[in-house]
Amino acid sequence: MRLNTLAVCAVRDYLEMMGVPVNWNECDSWNPFMRACVDAADLEVLGLGRLECRAIATDASTCYVPPEVWEDRIGYVVVRLDEVEKQVCILGFVQQVTQEQLTVNQLRSPEDLLSHLQDLSAITSLSFANANPPTSTVNLRQWFQNTFEPGWQTVVSLLNPTEHNLTFSFRKTEELNTNEVDRPENFVRRAKLIDLGMQLAGHAVALVMELRPASEQKTDLIVQVHPTGRETFLPPSLQLIVLDESGSVFLEAKARRADNYIQLQFSGTTGERFSVKVALGDVGITEHFII
Repeated sequence: MRLNTLAVCAVRDYLEMMGVPVNWNECDSWNPFMRACVDAADLEVLGLGRLECRAIATDASTCYVPPEVWEDRIGYVVVRLDEVEKQVCILGFVQQVTQEQLTVNQLRSPEDLLSHLQDLSAITSLSFANANPPTSTVNLRQWFQNTFEPGWQTVVSLLNPTEHNLTFSFRKTEELNTNEVDRPENFVRRAKLIDLGMQLAGHAVALVMELRPASEQKTDLIVQVHPTGRETFLPPSLQLIVLDESGSVFLEAKARRADNYIQLQFSGTTGERFSVKVALGDVGITEHFII
């Protein structure tokens, strides 16, 4: 297991050097408890899936790949470790495995691994673009007249307030909590599902918008992103970005490990336009608004 951890480190360093974003912190091979329980050697490539990184000795001609990882990996990388000389060498990879013993002569080059990841990224981006056509501009002033664009739902209908993760998130935010339903109607709040496709492994997040009139011409806004379904935390490095009318970044927040929501607060005047982008890696969805 220690050797496989070294193999994961080698592949991680190689991919980062080549500009490929990875996330090891959420993998079984990073977790000491999981490493003690299972034969873990996974490395997540952001937005694409997980690679299996297996180590072999200098004199080995085959590499063992356990059956439990045959179906849920985007590739299998073999790394040769020379513990005497303290050297590592990435021998190559294969896209699929159907037997426990993988021979070295079956491997494609490390350069082919990069091409494989680029092809997967292109397919993911194309699928994402086809599934997410450009959105129209949301008129937030109409929300105060209870007129909402399709897809914008009540927070309670989209996020179950009895779920622990939702209750905990809202309790931690003074401006946005489930007890506010008993207060006078001096705010409007709606939520929309944001689906980043393969980036989130099929799990959508919720974009929550809250509006409060500060004056006749000024509106205070709170923007949050929450996990949905059974997910407790947001994916690490998920970004929430507010763009001004020119498309420049005005505010941004990034989810850390174990964040159950992220939030931005700002104010705007009547007629002002802005956009909100939710992104992970190279993939994102942008919603356009006018106050």
